Amino acid sequence: MRLADKDHRYLWHPFTQMKDWMSEEPVIIASADGAVLRDTLGREYLDGNSSIWTNLHGHRHPKITAAIKDQLDRIAHSSFLGLSNVPAIELAEKLCALSKLDRVFYSDDGSTAVEAAIKMALQYWRHRKQPQRTKFVAFANAYHGDTLGAVSVGGIDLFHATFKPLLFDVTRVSRVAELPRGDDVAAVVIEPLIQGAAGMRLWPRGMLRELRAWCDTSGALLIADEVMTGFGRTGTMFACEQENVRPDLMAVAKGLTGGYLPLAATLTTSSVFDAFLGEYAEFKTFFHGHSFTGNQLGCAAALANLRAFEEERTLKKNSVLGSQLADGVAACRNLPSVVDVRCLGMIGAVEVGPYPIEAKMGIKICAAMRERGVLTRPIGNVVVLMPPYCVTREELEKMTTVLRDSIRAVCG
Repeated sequence: MRLADKDHRYLWHPFTQMKDWMSEEPVIIASADGAVLRDTLGREYLDGNSSIWTNLHGHRHPKITAAIKDQLDRIAHSSFLGLSNVPAIELAEKLCALSKLDRVFYSDDGSTAVEAAIKMALQYWRHRKQPQRTKFVAFANAYHGDTLGAVSVGGIDLFHATFKPLLFDVTRVSRVAELPRGDDVAAVVIEPLIQGAAGMRLWPRGMLRELRAWCDTSGALLIADEVMTGFGRTGTMFACEQENVRPDLMAVAKGLTGGYLPLAATLTTSSVFDAFLGEYAEFKTFFHGHSFTGNQLGCAAALANLRAFEEERTLKKNSVLGSQLADGVAACRNLPSVVDVRCLGMIGAVEVGPYPIEAKMGIKICAAMRERGVLTRPIGNVVVLMPPYCVTREELEKMTTVLRDSIRAVCG
């Protein structure tokens, strides 16, 4: 049986209509270098979405690969419950220095990092003798992951409506002026500067700073979901930096290991952490964890990823690449059916329409891009380009040219 047939026979892919998938020949990735992916037939593609927004410095980055191999010669994993380990300690110190936060709680992915932040916020107020603070506020069209707490604060009906019977109630707003009054809000959750799964929707400048001021006045905690925006994607190491905002809790994942291994973290302040300190019998412990918390391989990869930022001057390099990406995406603005173009840092998005969802125009454009040697994935009628930071100017030019040509071919 061919690999493609085995895929169709045994696998269930995420966010994929499997009836469509099983009627088509799949692209099966076999190897990669830098910004280039190769399939089992030897065809090469540019990785136009950084392997779902995770890969930063390129595939098979020599220093990240070497760090993982070196760690394998020591130990791959040991429990973090009642034990610690070297790379987890060193990574926590580095993350605190970069984020200006004080404590690091490890988990496995973006959903679990947000989940931990939600639970921390609720338990924090119990310890602070304000048990009435049980309300969470989130924004319309938000996406924070797929575990039930993260889905509860999500706001995209296509993804989340099915699971409503399992979710807790959340106050949903569209702007700061709609935030509720009262002393019952535990926390407000936001994707800073830009909403990812909503179609790369940009927040107005100053809105995040305004939200921080509202939280300071109301007493509510601010949870920043930097799972997609963190580690240079918006132009700074963390999106919150651009508006001088220090959240009370920050969720990071995706690019944390440079796209190599699952690892996430929930960062917080000393004030939040200190509320969980007490005598054993007080049960102030944060009763939450994962089998692979603080995994040594993931932490070693993350440390090498952060060293690459320094040694390769990644943020400075990205300022040049980001300008080129913005220019290339902006050139789509006058194409037929293009209704909006959005860009921030190393994120580019082109929206076409109006088309009904069943027209699958975003999918068709991405299929046309695949035929031209660029892989990416749409969000409805929005086609996203989020290249890895190792991309050359020539590769980036090809990505944006293929995007324009594919929109022309599909939308006429």
